Amino acid sequence: MVCALGAAVCFGTATVLQAIAARAAGGGGGGDAALLLRALRQWRYLAGLALDGLGFLLQIAALRSIPIYAVGAALASSLAVTAVVAARLLRVRLSRAEWGAVALVCAGLAMLGLASGTEGERPGSMELKYAMLGTAVAVLLLGALGSRLPERGRALALGLGAGFGFGVVEVAVRLIDDLGPGPLLTNPATYALLLGGGAAFLLLTSALQRGSVTTATAGMVIGETIGPAAVGVVWLGDRTREGLAWAAVLGFAVAVTGALALARFGEAPQQPPEAAPGRPGVTDDPGVSPGPSRRTGA
Repeated sequence: MVCALGAAVCFGTATVLQAIAARAAGGGGGGDAALLLRALRQWRYLAGLALDGLGFLLQIAALRSIPIYAVGAALASSLAVTAVVAARLLRVRLSRAEWGAVALVCAGLAMLGLASGTEGERPGSMELKYAMLGTAVAVLLLGALGSRLPERGRALALGLGAGFGFGVVEVAVRLIDDLGPGPLLTNPATYALLLGGGAAFLLLTSALQRGSVTTATAGMVIGETIGPAAVGVVWLGDRTREGLAWAAVLGFAVAVTGALALARFGEAPQQPPEAAPGRPGVTDDPGVSPGPSRRTGA
């Protein structure tokens, strides 16, 4: 659980650092590619990339040690980290409701930490491994279809697809039990992990660029938490401590609900609150970074 929370801190902090770097590199024009190149010259952006890499390693360590449902809820809490760090470094004003959502996330994670057992001991079947590979392919198809939807539904569809892709990564990590070159190359879960992660990155990038950050992030949180948690419990044997199943279910629901309430922090804000008079924060679609940093790097 410490690794899962550490990953959330890394991802959430990286988002803000990369947003600050992108803001500093924002002048000069040239489009997203030029902005990315200028941002890469900023130490904060490079620090954010390093934190993303460390967060991914911590995520893998957590997935090999505790149930998927606990890791998924902890990773969703990176939105709370982003909100708190943005309030400090970017001077974003959080409303009382948003501070309450941060408290909800903390309370839910505390309940999960107390109730979570060890990871399930069931080996993943070959059928499940191929099912994850099929899901990764379906995520790509969902992206192709979702991009044609009207603007209102596009962000939600693409966000959900990105969440499903990240969920495939979470499950696939558990299905890779031998890191030898031969077994690794013949394991369908290896390709599910690569394809699911790549598809999730593409869909989330498209969702953040072409729709509401809040809607896309909310869809992503739902997609990456509920499905993988169910797979872990039903097919991989994830369990809670004796007599604490109710606390795990409640903690999971509370943590995810709190994260959804903070969905506007799926991408850190561009303008300080003074730029939006009369509003206690930023607009619904405030992102600036060249692409999503959470779990993806750039």
